[in-house]
Amino acid sequence: MRFDILTLFPEIFSGYLNQSLLKKAQDRGLVEVHLHNFRHWSWDRDRRVDDRPYGGGPGMVLRPEPVVECAEDVQAMHPQPGHLVLLTPQGQRLNQALVEQLAQHPRLILICGRYEGFDERVRLILRPQEISIGDYVLNGGEVAAMVIIDAVIRLVPGVLGDEDSSVQDSFSGPERWLEGPQYTRPREYRGYRVPDVLLSGDHEAIRRWRQEQSRIRTAQRRPELLQPPLDKDSQSGT
Repeated sequence: MRFDILTLFPEIFSGYLNQSLLKKAQDRGLVEVHLHNFRHWSWDRDRRVDDRPYGGGPGMVLRPEPVVECAEDVQAMHPQPGHLVLLTPQGQRLNQALVEQLAQHPRLILICGRYEGFDERVRLILRPQEISIGDYVLNGGEVAAMVIIDAVIRLVPGVLGDEDSSVQDSFSGPERWLEGPQYTRPREYRGYRVPDVLLSGDHEAIRRWRQEQSRIRTAQRRPELLQPPLDKDSQSGT
């Protein structure tokens, strides 16, 4: 899978790209990550990419031409069409179901904002999918891009050592419940013991226990996840 990241600050990614599962996935040829700096597409002699907003207001706005032309040129760099994603607080909120949709694309082009955001013509011309990682504001889209990459590569075949790991994660699987408690050695620590069922060797009993613990934890912390989704007729009131 290929990721193209469009950003004003490619240096932010240097440590992230060279650690843990992502580094191993790149070394094995399962994942590619390419960085592109908006400034290389600036029309300005000083490579400026932002300007004051028309109509007044605080801060600066990213100009349309470096962003649009960067995205168009990056799109043309590879024969596999890239799915454009604009990282913005105004976008669709990221969840595991959306991560699974993104993982179906063999190439993602992630556009990272800065300052007060993008000139509206970036959206109108590129027509990207707009995604937010939560109801808060970051200094830029780079951290959000890392979140998307981290979540998506877990679903790329071969990246995880155990392919069942992603299925058992919170928000995954058919129920999309929270993951239940996990234990490892030692068997007892400060008065807390590993549940006997996990030491029993009875795989079916362990499976049932884990499913029940997942249901209990979900009911305690995210009860809305236990509710079945409304069908279209119910949502429309018909």
